[in-house]
Amino acid sequence: MATSVTTEDIIVLVIYFACVLSVGIASLFHSSRSTSKEYFLAGNSMFWLPVGASLFASNIGSEHFIGLAGSGAASGIAVAAFELNALFLLQCLSWIFLPVYMAAGVYTMPEYLSKRYGGHRLQAYVAVLSLLWYILTKISVDLYAGALFINVAFGWNIYASIAILLVIISIFTIAGGLAAVIYTDTLQAFIMFIGAVILAAISFNEIGGYQNLEPLYATAVPNDTLYNNNSCGLPREDYWHIFRDPWDSDMPWLGFFIGALPSSLQYWAMDQVIVQRALSAKNLSNGKGATLFAGYLKILPMFVIVMPGMISRILFADQVACVDPDVCYKVCGNSESCSNIAYPLMVVELLPSGLTGLMLAVMLCALVSSLTSIFNSSSTIFTLDIWRKLRPYCTQKEQGIVGRLFIVLMVIISILLIPLVESSNNGELFYYIQKISIYLQPPLTVIFCLGIFWERATEAGAFYALIGAHLVSLIRIILEFVYPEPACGEPDDRPSIMKLHYFYIGTIILVIALVIQITLSYFTTPVDKDKLFKLTWWTRYGDPNRSDTPLVDNEETETGNYGLSTVSNVETEIPVDNEKTNQKAPAVTDDITDIQIEENANKTNVFKFFKWFCGVPDEIETEPKTTETSRSIGQEPRHKLILNSVLVALLGICIFLYAYYG
Repeated sequence: MATSVTTEDIIVLVIYFACVLSVGIASLFHSSRSTSKEYFLAGNSMFWLPVGASLFASNIGSEHFIGLAGSGAASGIAVAAFELNALFLLQCLSWIFLPVYMAAGVYTMPEYLSKRYGGHRLQAYVAVLSLLWYILTKISVDLYAGALFINVAFGWNIYASIAILLVIISIFTIAGGLAAVIYTDTLQAFIMFIGAVILAAISFNEIGGYQNLEPLYATAVPNDTLYNNNSCGLPREDYWHIFRDPWDSDMPWLGFFIGALPSSLQYWAMDQVIVQRALSAKNLSNGKGATLFAGYLKILPMFVIVMPGMISRILFADQVACVDPDVCYKVCGNSESCSNIAYPLMVVELLPSGLTGLMLAVMLCALVSSLTSIFNSSSTIFTLDIWRKLRPYCTQKEQGIVGRLFIVLMVIISILLIPLVESSNNGELFYYIQKISIYLQPPLTVIFCLGIFWERATEAGAFYALIGAHLVSLIRIILEFVYPEPACGEPDDRPSIMKLHYFYIGTIILVIALVIQITLSYFTTPVDKDKLFKLTWWTRYGDPNRSDTPLVDNEETETGNYGLSTVSNVETEIPVDNEKTNQKAPAVTDDITDIQIEENANKTNVFKFFKWFCGVPDEIETEPKTTETSRSIGQEPRHKLILNSVLVALLGICIFLYAYYG
């Protein structure tokens, strides 16, 4: 099935790498990376178009091309509902949540929780959980999906392919920070759009046009099914519907709205990868413009990824829809299912030389843009929410080094998890991602929403809501391994609770978190209203009569060291101690020998290049720096009118698509 690389393909790939390298290098010259704000948030200076393109590219990873197309091939159009969700939920981010985040002056989502609720245990818990979630559902899955495409298309070894890809991915992420990631994402979003549209046009042409997709998919049955005269391998009867039976289907519509939607809200409005890009916008109007642009781009996956996946089943039913374990293993090396090869198989079989290289470039775009975004956000969380708790007086230089080294650690862990992902969930990669997300994300949705909209919510309620709900999630995940879902044709002897769709399990987890937080909040001391300055929806514009004093732990109040929760910027912490207010922080009194060594090293050109490449400042830090505590969320009336009009049009399109394909 693998094809050889032709001269035309190599030329296309060389052009792709040259373009990406050019944009990446140019971003190094035109962006400052010497401070945490500049490295992690691009200095809050980005316009709406590159931010919107980065939002789209960061989300559309290689797992979308593999997973969305594979799920479309396996069960029809319903998986597109997750993409249509984004049209609405992205606007929830910019119209509801982003004004609060900007007003609060936060850089990370765990930092917001620390400022809103007080203390540091929520911050630490969510930081660790976020890193775990990125590893389980994003990084390892992206790496596997990208390498699978290369293996199917060109026959290269998966692990060798991953090693090559990681070298490419790491360069700009480690060196350039968020600005470099956003600029390269903009280019790669354009390449993905061109390549995906070309393949979709060719695939629709192969079946005689869009009008033939629905009837032909109904007859896309593998020979094994025809010979054995059973139902395994038959397309679902509801394959052309997004909203399906609420109890006995793979995508129950009721469970989707009460279980999957809250999970999706957490991803689009409270996840570091997405929110960090929106925070890089120079103001709220540009942030809203970015999410609107990304929302319009999110219409594309349904037509250029999911539907081509369905066409792949029509054209290659014996491979894509195989049901016999031995046959599947021969086809794709996975005895569970071969639906994940739907998209790369189209590339191999339908595209001529040159265009095959273009689609490989598209897959590399998806992989690189998604992983660079995740690596940058992961290093942001680890450096600012974990490392600075361990070393509260660390310098700017140390933060930069730690953030870059953590990327390397994340890559190593992710590679080790690839075999687990490869065998997960009957070969349907996208549903593996959604299942893990729905088990982990609903409690986070609860504590963020209550924190923003309910001033009575307390830290104890939020913390124990997370603990209690995630214990239930952990039990469910363990039971998934103990009682795996049977293959088609095998008896289902699992307990009744295991037969309940995971959407409804997500709903149960959500309700548990909601009940715990509301109950405990009523039995614990509420936060003083004058300490919620610019931290909730109701106080986002600020009140001059309120105190800009974030909540802190009682224990920390006595010691006088407030840590990150008392400083909205991430560049430094200023210790507060009435008896030592005139003393400098320990980190700024470096040994004179170290300073002399650094000054001597600065004289070498190699060291100067290294410092420029990594964005290390030339000057030695002598004292902590501070920045503003919040950002303005005001908008010009003309901008508001334009943005609101574009928003109404986008929501109208979203409603139409749901109604037409529902």
